[in-house]
Amino acid sequence: MADGRVVRSVGTVSDRTLSGRQLAALLTPPADGRFGYRELARAVRQALLDGRVALRLRLPAERELAVALGVSRTTVTGAYDLLRESGYAHSRQGAGTWTALPEGQPPVGPAALQGDSGTVIDLALAAPEAPADVLSEALARAAAEVPRYAASQGYHPYGLPELRAAIADRYTARGLPTRPEQILVTTGAQQALALAFALLGGPGDRVLAENPSYTNALDAMRGQRMRITPVPVTESGWDSGLVDAALRQTAPRLAYLIPDFHNPTGRLMPEEQRREVARAARATGTWLVVDETLSDIALDVPAPRPFAASAGPGAGEQIIAVGSLSKSCWGGLRVGWARASARVVTELARVRITHDLAGSVLDQLVAMALMDRIDPLLPGRAAELRRRREALVAALATHLPEWRWTLPPGGLCLWIDLGRPMASQLAAQALRHGVRVEGGARFGVDPGTHEHRLRIPYALPAEVYGTAAERLAAALAGAPAPFADPALPDWVA
Repeated sequence: MADGRVVRSVGTVSDRTLSGRQLAALLTPPADGRFGYRELARAVRQALLDGRVALRLRLPAERELAVALGVSRTTVTGAYDLLRESGYAHSRQGAGTWTALPEGQPPVGPAALQGDSGTVIDLALAAPEAPADVLSEALARAAAEVPRYAASQGYHPYGLPELRAAIADRYTARGLPTRPEQILVTTGAQQALALAFALLGGPGDRVLAENPSYTNALDAMRGQRMRITPVPVTESGWDSGLVDAALRQTAPRLAYLIPDFHNPTGRLMPEEQRREVARAARATGTWLVVDETLSDIALDVPAPRPFAASAGPGAGEQIIAVGSLSKSCWGGLRVGWARASARVVTELARVRITHDLAGSVLDQLVAMALMDRIDPLLPGRAAELRRRREALVAALATHLPEWRWTLPPGGLCLWIDLGRPMASQLAAQALRHGVRVEGGARFGVDPGTHEHRLRIPYALPAEVYGTAAERLAAALAGAPAPFADPALPDWVA
């Protein structure tokens, strides 16, 4: 910090290289446990498409990987040759072998969405509806407060003082002592993320992000023209060694993490791993932007403490936590926040003024009325989401038994493994059958990856999922599509 402003450090950015041991740990071995050159090429290709191995990343030297896998160098040479022939790798004279995607597999952007908006089941939005009775009561309480605030001009760039205090009190109650001046109220969590990225980074700066990750956050990074360094989140969660290596090798300006019921995989980062990541980030001077919008959606485990509470003494100074009411209450109430040091909050507010001056007083009054009701509301919300999750799982098991997933302990989505890279094609066909669903490529740092995945939320009423699964099965089977094609909005939540 200098004169109250965040000082940007300049560091050397190294080329990313996987060691032989790191790559070996990311590969799925064949059934007999021993790699031939074809099996090795297939395993590397699958890890690349799954996002475990990033694009444009230098593979280990042939001898090094051979030692790590316990195979001959000839086996590795043959595998690398196959990868180059199929377009999944290329070599540069004197620079080694680098991962790539073949020309026939172009980068996948937002799908062109077509369908009958009146009959399409929308599985792209991971947000439940509002609790109608609680929201109505909050609206009535907010209406009674309006005359008191209407006497002012209505601009509160930091947020209403009473709401900032209520959010700070909730952090304190969850184990992270927080003062109101450490809270900036924003127009949803997405604005808080965009402000953090704009403050901390700029064109060409490195940002570390999980792969896969929340697509709107990735788009905000790309909008800042930042260079994204991916680290994989797999079925078993995060690999602290890979995170630490990525931080040391690339010295990113900041890192974006979703440790609580990660979107889209649903994984929950353990306490010890949070401390390890915080220590590694502190050692490299990397700011952490921690997305905690799903922290309250704990279905099978206790709700996690705030990340900064687990980070250890002093580590919280370079952490910006982001939260909102969108998942716990209602996405239509555009109220989110950032929690950081008071000095960083001041800097965020300065950036915020150039975007929208201040948030809606009316929305914040409703949010204030809801803050007292969140903790009593959550058990019932969790019970209903568990019921919806069970309905989705049962429907998929009945109609699409070949699909696989790991049941998440919280959050709002299943991260489906289709078994083959066909998600974008299936999503396009499914829309013609009356289901909007997002393929995994939408959540990948590198375009074209996660093509064997679908993200399917369980935020809709339970009775919807039987019909949705039937339509997905029909789309997969190539049955004639019965629906018309007017446009639907192309976005994800």
